[in-house]
Amino acid sequence: MKRRFHPFIPFCAAALALCCVAATPSNDEDADAVKPTGVPHRSNSKRTHRATVKPRESAEPIEIPTAPGVVPATGASSVIVINAHSGEVLYEKNPDQMRPPASTEKLLTALIIAESGYLDREVTVEAIDTMAEPVKLNIKPGETYQRIDLLRALLVKSPNDVARCLARDNAGSIAVFAERMNQRARGLGATSSRFVNPNGLPVPGQYSTARDLSIIARAAYANPTIRSIVCLPQLVFRYANGHTRELENTNKVLKRLPYCNGMKTGYTEAAGHCLIASGSRPGRDVIVVVLGDSKAGVWRDASALLSWGLWM
Repeated sequence: MKRRFHPFIPFCAAALALCCVAATPSNDEDADAVKPTGVPHRSNSKRTHRATVKPRESAEPIEIPTAPGVVPATGASSVIVINAHSGEVLYEKNPDQMRPPASTEKLLTALIIAESGYLDREVTVEAIDTMAEPVKLNIKPGETYQRIDLLRALLVKSPNDVARCLARDNAGSIAVFAERMNQRARGLGATSSRFVNPNGLPVPGQYSTARDLSIIARAAYANPTIRSIVCLPQLVFRYANGHTRELENTNKVLKRLPYCNGMKTGYTEAAGHCLIASGSRPGRDVIVVVLGDSKAGVWRDASALLSWGLWM
């Protein structure tokens, strides 16, 4: 018997092949991974047992409050929302509660460095700068970098060794720099804070408040150098040996809300999850400080408050 050719058979085969390709799991790395710049991405064929792909944080929708005047409920211990231009307090919740500031205080470290100028000058890393676990950029003693490059890394990825390096270079020692931090804070009107180191790692006698941090953040927001850095979603850092790393901004609200334009994250066990977030729309700029929140709550609370503050 002569076999008849049926045109539907090759169509089904092609469709089945396409379905198989679509069902193949992606080899993309997690959003938080650091990838070398300029190196082609290669999948690791040995990692064939990966069961799930971590969803990207930026994919989570954030709803803008639709009821003006209704402040979003938050789980944070201490909160304040201010007008970035006038300093007017729009909302507060335990704003004067003294708390560990964690890495949010790096805004003050950055402000002092930026205001000191000469950002194109080179800094030579010393061994004492590298003694700052756990988050480090792993700069090495004897390496040299421009101050501006270290300042960018500090505000985008928050490495503690970079904070120590900039502070020691600026003041000669961590102790002297801490005193400069306290003097600058008092000069701004942040009188309920005391800083002992430039990176926010836990140490006895170091504390701040949401109100004080909003005052410091407002001064940082007015600094064009800092404003140009905290809005960066990622940054390529070049090491002294020529190697590069792509640093992703620790502030996830930058990816969630198009009107967020900074500023700084923070976390320690004592401080909880903290975030200073800024946002802008025509005619209005707002700064939100959230201290002592949960890992998931800090992004949700800061996003909701920022949206409310901009559209209240």
